[in-house]
Amino acid sequence: MVRNLEHLTVSSKQAAHDFAPQAWISVCEPPLRTHTTGPLAGLTFGVKDNMDVAGMPTTAACPGFAFAPAEHAVVVQKLLAAGATLVGKTNLDQFACGLNGSRSPYGAVPNAFDAAYVSGGSSAGSAYVVAIGQVDFALGTDTAGSGRVPAGLNNIVGIKPSKGLVSTRGVLPAAQSVDCVSVFARTVDIAARVLEVLACYDPQDAFSRQLTLNAQAWGASFRFGVPSSLRFFGDAQAEAAFQAGIAQLQALGGVPVVIDYGPLAAAADLLYNSALVAERYAAIKPFFDAHEAAVIEPVRSIISQGRNYSAADLYAAQTQLRAYGQQAAAMWRDIDLLLVPTAPTHYTLAAMQADPVALNRNLGEYTNFVNLLDYAAIAVPSSLRADGLPFGVTLIGPCGSDWQLAELGQRLHHSTGLQQGFTGLNLPEAKVIAGLFAIEKEATMAVAVVGAHLTGMPLNSQLTERGAQLVHACSTAAHYRLYALPNTTPPKPGLKRVAAHGAAITVEVWDMPVSQLGSFLALIPPPLGLGKVELADGSWVTGFICEGLALDAALDVTEHGGWRAYMQSLKK
Repeated sequence: MVRNLEHLTVSSKQAAHDFAPQAWISVCEPPLRTHTTGPLAGLTFGVKDNMDVAGMPTTAACPGFAFAPAEHAVVVQKLLAAGATLVGKTNLDQFACGLNGSRSPYGAVPNAFDAAYVSGGSSAGSAYVVAIGQVDFALGTDTAGSGRVPAGLNNIVGIKPSKGLVSTRGVLPAAQSVDCVSVFARTVDIAARVLEVLACYDPQDAFSRQLTLNAQAWGASFRFGVPSSLRFFGDAQAEAAFQAGIAQLQALGGVPVVIDYGPLAAAADLLYNSALVAERYAAIKPFFDAHEAAVIEPVRSIISQGRNYSAADLYAAQTQLRAYGQQAAAMWRDIDLLLVPTAPTHYTLAAMQADPVALNRNLGEYTNFVNLLDYAAIAVPSSLRADGLPFGVTLIGPCGSDWQLAELGQRLHHSTGLQQGFTGLNLPEAKVIAGLFAIEKEATMAVAVVGAHLTGMPLNSQLTERGAQLVHACSTAAHYRLYALPNTTPPKPGLKRVAAHGAAITVEVWDMPVSQLGSFLALIPPPLGLGKVELADGSWVTGFICEGLALDAALDVTEHGGWRAYMQSLKK
């Protein structure tokens, strides 16, 4: 049961709402930290309660199943060794069987934005505590979408790694051949940093693989698939939000390509409507056969289906899955990645409990096939609907495309202007994804941008379509004033170096191919131009400057510290 929660805090925004204590099954008293240094030092996390933490019961949201593990799961041990602090274990759909977050005797986990709605599952608690700011990140598992649907419904990021990239030793299986440990965070940067710590080959894990991840970012020009048939189950707001998501990806340089969704849908259908469901029964067979009544409905009925199939049925289902995989493989000749809604609609808890099987199935409309066909995926927030509920999209790529998906996912997330989860905090500056590098990179020049060319701003595509890559976000030396130029579309700033009373201004430094610099310069209208800008570290780079005469009628916005903050102040 849930233990003392007094030491857990929530964001100031969430504090105005009722905190859902059922998001936790148990908490560490005090929080568990074994290392004070490491790449994740200072970050807090939770883990889904189907992962082992020594000294704490593993319940899988079934009290009768609970046992006390002697060792941490590999993923927990790695995070602790990297300096992260464990807060506790989170609630889930029992035995990770569900996509809605209401199938738990510990209570239904509500949505972070509106408690009348589902949180998504099965990693419901992990997504909720990240969304409201109780932890910096959390681990979930993903068999049929459990690491993506809760992210999409709570305005956070969910990374579903390539199968076998992260060890599942010490994680209770749902369907072991396709299970993945997933990562929830409010930014792609933190999620990717966690994945970098977790990724390893584990010879003691039967399904671990030695994978080489593609380290070449897709860059300014890429092709993304859009399903030929889309279902939103009557949810017009979700349909409109997905169309907006397509436009957002186009603005980043993507070209949409319609793909045949038939093989993917057919593969997804096999997960629960064929002998493949027997793997869920096999995962807990000894307990289930002895204590079937201890398993709640509809989880009990779903798992019990596994008893109805023979070994011949399983071979037939696996063969059919491979056939669908062969058909689906043709789409990768025309696209770099696939774009789908993370969830096609959003249900209330009352509606889900009234029709728990059909509505749960609908939430997995665009998720079930991903692990079955050995793809990687990242779910990122896309927009807030007119009713205030979050909407997210999922980028899906071939096995090994994890870093590529993270890089593009970060660009997409930061282009939305959304805040972090339900915390009320703005997104920080975008970071370089550590797993990427440029292959046979041509000569480049560092260019500092200060205004409409920043990540997510209207003119950023002028950089990305020329193959420019973000190096880092930083600040100028404290010798500048920033002005909002009048009568410019889109709005643009002017940066001026001053002898006194200056300030540091936020900029982004991009690597621009030298061959593209001329065409980029041709797009810059007067009174702007390129000159030399001093950065906070004392170095000088090529960057945007402005003719002094044009600033006479401009508004001084230096107090905001950067153009993005100034533009956000106008929205407020």
